[in-house]
Amino acid sequence: MSGVSSAELILLLVLGLVVLGPKRLPEIANKIGGWIGQARRMTRIMRRQLEAELNLDDFNTIQPPKITKPAKPADDAVADHIPSDDDTHSPLHEDEK
Repeated sequence: MSGVSSAELILLLVLGLVVLGPKRLPEIANKIGGWIGQARRMTRIMRRQLEAELNLDDFNTIQPPKITKPAKPADDAVADHIPSDDDTHSPLHEDEK
C-alpha cells in the first residue's frame, strides 16, 4: 500500500467508526473511493494525452545535429587594422592624459 501498515489502517477504521458512526462510515468510504477512482482515471487520461502530444517514439529516432567547425580564413586575408594601445581612446579617458 502507500506507506500505511495494517495496524495503522485498522486504527484509522476504528477511529472513523467511533467518530462517524456505523451508518455514515460506509457512505463516506464510498465517496472517498469514488474520488480516488476519478483521480486515477484523470491521471491516466492526462498521461495518455501527454504521451500523444509529445509522441515519445519520435524522440528515439531524432539524431542530434552535426556540429561543424567554421571555415578557416585564408592566409592572405589579414585584417586591415591591428589594434594597438592607442585605440582605447574614449571620452571617458580624457582625464588620464
